[in-house]
Amino acid sequence: MAVIEIKVPSIAESITEVTLSQWLKADGEYVKRDEPICEFESDKATLELPAEVAGKLIHVATEGSDLSIGDVVAKIDTDAAAPSALTPETPKVEQKTAATTAAATSTSYATGTPSPAAGKILAEAGVATSDVSGTGRDGRITKEDAQQAAVNKPKPEVAKTETKTETTTPSVNSVAFGRNERRVKMSRMRQTIAKRLVSAKNTTAMLTTFNEVDMTGILALREKYQDRFVKKYGIKLGFMSIFAKACAAVLMEMPDVNASIDPATNEIIYHDYADISLAISTPNGLVVPPIRNVESLNFADFEKQLKGLASKARDGKLTLEEMSGGTFTITNGGVFGSLMSTPIINEPQSAILGMHATKDRAVVVDGQIVVRPMMYLALSYDHRIIDGSTSVTFLVKVKELLEDPTALFLDL
Repeated sequence: MAVIEIKVPSIAESITEVTLSQWLKADGEYVKRDEPICEFESDKATLELPAEVAGKLIHVATEGSDLSIGDVVAKIDTDAAAPSALTPETPKVEQKTAATTAAATSTSYATGTPSPAAGKILAEAGVATSDVSGTGRDGRITKEDAQQAAVNKPKPEVAKTETKTETTTPSVNSVAFGRNERRVKMSRMRQTIAKRLVSAKNTTAMLTTFNEVDMTGILALREKYQDRFVKKYGIKLGFMSIFAKACAAVLMEMPDVNASIDPATNEIIYHDYADISLAISTPNGLVVPPIRNVESLNFADFEKQLKGLASKARDGKLTLEEMSGGTFTITNGGVFGSLMSTPIINEPQSAILGMHATKDRAVVVDGQIVVRPMMYLALSYDHRIIDGSTSVTFLVKVKELLEDPTALFLDL
């Protein structure tokens, strides 16, 4: 029997370990060459491992296990014969038994079907697969989907007992108080996020300055030109492209905000371009892929790139190259209803802009109290490289461009 070992490949110089998040092919299943057999979760992205040869797959590692680069994940028996195709003359009739149904569940990854790990979690929690929406490839139910479904499982209603008299007080023990606890291993991406956030808090002199922007001009511009914009470019004009273009324009004027510190040499690295990272929420955690050379992109190109990155992020298909880099970050907590926050710097960058929810508020304009759609802006910055006056000036300049979007479009 010729058996080939399938090992964890070298992914990137900074990645030494991965987590086997999910098997895509069942143990003993015949696989073709280059067919994905499992998914790895690295510090930055989810990656698929293809089969190097065709043959019968033999699992070595288990789902959820941490593996080093070079560890054996699986073996493939190349002497195993490929399953013969069924012909119309001799169709095989499948016996609808519990055994075959269970086998189909363990080997199929069609829409609504859980992975083996997810199936175990759902079974233990007493949750039906039909009640869970899969976010994995082809709609399959991932381990994270199962864990979330188990957490959100509705608690059984406590039966109401009729008291004999109005003065009768129910016993505390008659009510079922939930005291369940669960331990769930942190995903590798979540561990990395935690380490980076703690590092940013501990190693940077981080401060936050605030301002507010009147969104009247931006809302009017989008309402007036949205239909024509969509008709010409096939995509909507969103807030993010306007904010990113405003930040890129000011970053080119104020290079300190766009710079970073090299801790190995204590040198300041100035960037003559604006690669703006956008915070995108995914089922596995927050990712911040950058859009490069925002200062040179038009609004439509930016929106198209953002849509592509967001789609890849939600599907777990971002590459390491798409995740790396960035000179400045924008995060929009407003989409979740946040009115104000203090975002944490995305190292090694030196500043991050936080957008928030737009709310109608009473403000004074030309001595008159009027109601305007207002948004709070927050700029967190590293005081080691950015002075307070620089941070305030940067935020004021961004505010001015946003409140007069015509000047932004005319590059004034």
